[in-house]
Amino acid sequence: MNETKHSCCGNRAKPEAPPPAKTCCGGHKTEPQKKSCCPTEGHEQANAGSMAKYICPMCEGVESDKPGACPKCGMDLERNPAWKGSDDGSEERAEQRKLSQRFRAGLILTLPVLFLSMGGHIDLITDPLSNWLQLLFSTAVVFGTGSLIWVRAWNSLKNRSLNMFTLIALGTGAAYGFSLLVVWLPKILPQGLHYEGAVPVYFEAAAVITVLVLLGQLLEMKARTATGSAIRALLALAPQTAHRLKEGREEEVPLEAVQPGDVLRVKPGEKIPVDGVVREGGSPVDESMLTGEAMPVFKGAGDPVKGGTLNSTGSFIMVAEHVGGETLLARIVAMVARAQRSRAPVQRLADVVAGWFVPVVMGISLLSFGLWMGFGPASALGYALACAVSVLIIACPCALGLATPMSIMVGVGRGAQAGILIKNAESVEVLEKVQVLVLDKTGTVTEGKPAVVHIHVEAGMEEKELLRLTASVEAASEHPLAGAVMRAAQERGLVLERVENFDSVPGSRVRAVVGGRRVQVGRLESLMSQEVMDPSALATRAGAWRDQGHTVIAVSVDEKLSGLLSIADPIKTGTVEAVAALHKLGLQVVMLTGDHARSARCVAERLGIDKVIAEVGPGEKQAVVEELKGRGQKVAMAGDGVNDAPALAAADVGIAMGTGTDVAMESAGVTLVKGDLRGIVQAMALSRATMRNIRQNLFFAFLYNSLGIPVAAGLLYPFCGVLLNPMLAGVAMSLSSVSVIGNALRLRNQKL
Repeated sequence: MNETKHSCCGNRAKPEAPPPAKTCCGGHKTEPQKKSCCPTEGHEQANAGSMAKYICPMCEGVESDKPGACPKCGMDLERNPAWKGSDDGSEERAEQRKLSQRFRAGLILTLPVLFLSMGGHIDLITDPLSNWLQLLFSTAVVFGTGSLIWVRAWNSLKNRSLNMFTLIALGTGAAYGFSLLVVWLPKILPQGLHYEGAVPVYFEAAAVITVLVLLGQLLEMKARTATGSAIRALLALAPQTAHRLKEGREEEVPLEAVQPGDVLRVKPGEKIPVDGVVREGGSPVDESMLTGEAMPVFKGAGDPVKGGTLNSTGSFIMVAEHVGGETLLARIVAMVARAQRSRAPVQRLADVVAGWFVPVVMGISLLSFGLWMGFGPASALGYALACAVSVLIIACPCALGLATPMSIMVGVGRGAQAGILIKNAESVEVLEKVQVLVLDKTGTVTEGKPAVVHIHVEAGMEEKELLRLTASVEAASEHPLAGAVMRAAQERGLVLERVENFDSVPGSRVRAVVGGRRVQVGRLESLMSQEVMDPSALATRAGAWRDQGHTVIAVSVDEKLSGLLSIADPIKTGTVEAVAALHKLGLQVVMLTGDHARSARCVAERLGIDKVIAEVGPGEKQAVVEELKGRGQKVAMAGDGVNDAPALAAADVGIAMGTGTDVAMESAGVTLVKGDLRGIVQAMALSRATMRNIRQNLFFAFLYNSLGIPVAAGLLYPFCGVLLNPMLAGVAMSLSSVSVIGNALRLRNQKL
C-alpha cells in the first residue's frame, strides 16, 4: 500500500477514509474531530477552541481567522480577546470603512428614489418613467450596497438558522418584488389595486429599509468596538521591550525574549516588563492598573513587582520570575476574555425565545397578509403587502440577541478596570443572589503577613534555640504563619538547619527531624499530650494572648513541650467598612478559620461578623459551605490559600484574594486583584448593576416586539386608522438594537 503524506509537514497520513467534512464560518472544509496537522495549515474546526482571531459573541463555537459575519445569527464577528497574535487593528478598520462606504453609497442612491416617489404625488414626473428610474436606483441599493443582507440571509437558510437577516431579506424582497411586478407587468394586476389611476410601488421602502439596516450595522460595529476597550487598555499596558543585564552589559531586547531568571533594569518612568522581584535599588510604583489604588507603593529589595505597572522616579534591578502568558497581566486578560465570551444562565431564556421567534414572526406576517387580502378595503393587496413587510422588518430579533451578551461584555470589562476579575458570566448572575458570605480569616480578613509578638520558653530551652528549631521546620510549610516565624528568625540572624522526615497534618501540626531532634509545631491542644512542667500555666498564658486576638502555636522538642509563640496578624484596612457595607446589602457574614476559637471570636467581635466557626481544616471548610447550601441559601466563599480551594470550589461563587495562591484563584469565580474585602462590596454592586441592565434590555426587547408586531400587522387600523409604514418599521428595528447597546454601554460608567 502506498503511503500518503501531508504536503504541509511531511508527516505520514492515516490510510483510512476521513470522516465527513464540515464547513466552518469562512467556508473552508474542516475535519469534524481534529484540527489541521500543522498550526499554519488551513482553518481549525469551528468549535475547536478559542484561539481563532475572530469569534461570534452570541453563538458559541463560531470562529474564523478573517472578519466577516456569523453564519448562524448573521451578526458581525469580532476580535477574540484571547487571541495571542500581534495585530495593528487594520482588518477591523478596513471592515468598518467598507461598511461605512456601503452606507454612504446606499444613502446617496436612495435620495433620488425618495424624491421620485414624492414627485409622483406632485406631478413632477410621469409614473412610468418615475417607476423605471426608481427601479434602477433601488436595484443598486438593495442588491449592490445591501448585498451583505442577502448573503447573510442565504447563509441562514443553508445553516437552517433563521435570523434577523432572514426577516429583512423577506421584507425588502417582498416590497421590491411586488414593485418589480408593477413595472414589468402592470396589466396583469387587478383594477382593485389601482390608486389614483396607477398601482403603487414600494421601491422607496425597500431602499430605505436597506440603508437603515446598513446604518444599524455600522452603529453596532462602532458600539462593539467600544465594549472591548477594557481588554485593549489592559493589553496596551505591557511594554514592548526590556533592558536586560547580561555579562556586565545592558541590552534592549523584545519582551518575548525575556526568560525567567533574567536580570532586568527598570528605569524612571518606564513600565515594568514582567513579574519579578526587586534585587537592587527601589522606587515608588504605580499599581493602579491592577489594584485601583491611586497612591504609588514603594518597592525595595525583596519586594514583588508586576508587569505593566508603572515605575515612578527611581531605578531598580529586578529578577524576572513570570513571563509571557504567566504574568499577572496576561492572566487577567485571559480571564476577562473568557468571561466576556461566557453565557449567563439568564441568556437561556433569550435563546429559547429567539429559536422560536423567526418562524412565529413569519407565520404572523403570512396571517396578516391573508387577513388583509380577505377583509381589507379597496387595493387590499397594497395594504396586505405593506403590513406583511412591516411585520417582518420590525420583528428582527437582534435586540433580543444582544440584550445579555452586550451587558456581560461591558460589565466584565468594567470590573477588570476596578481590579475585579470575573471568570464567567454565571458568576455575575449568581453573585447577585448571594445571601451568605463565608470568609477565611488569615490573608482574607487579616493582612496575611503576621509577625511574632511574644515568645515563651519552658525551663531547659533558650529562646533563640526554640525559634531556630521552629523556623527550620516551618521553612517547609506553606502556612501563612510559617512566614512570620521565619522572618523572626531572620531578623535575629539565626541560621536554619535542613530538616528530615517532614510531615504535615493540615489544620493540626507539622513535624520533622532537625539536627537529630524531633520537633513538632502546631496548636497547643494538639500537643498537650507531650511532657510539660505546668500545663495549666501554659494554657493560661496561651489564653491571655488569644484574648488579644493573637494566634498561639506550641512547640515540642523530643516529645517535650518547650515553648509558645504568639503571632499577631493585623486586620486589613477597610475590613470593618466592608463588613458593615455587606450587612447593609443584606448578607450574613460567617468567618471560617483553622485558628483557635477564642482568637477568632476576638477578631469577629471587632469586625461585627455574625458567626464564627473556628479550628476547622480544609475538608471541614468545604463541609460547612455545603451545609449552608443545603439549607437553600446562596453561598459565596472568600479565601486566599491552598486550604481554601475546596471551599471556594464548593461555594455557589468563590471569591479569591489576588494576593493569595494560584490554586485559590483557579478555584474561584471572582478574583479581587487588590485583595481588599471592599472589593466584594464592589463586585456585588457590579453584579446587581449588570443583572439589572440585562433585565432592562430583555424587557425592552420583549416589550418592543410585543407592541411593535401587532401595530405593524395593522391591528390599530380598524380603530384609529393607524398603519405602520415599512420604512418606519425599519427605523424602529435599527433603533431598538442601538438602544440595547447604548443601555449596556452605560455600565462603563458604573460607580464601584
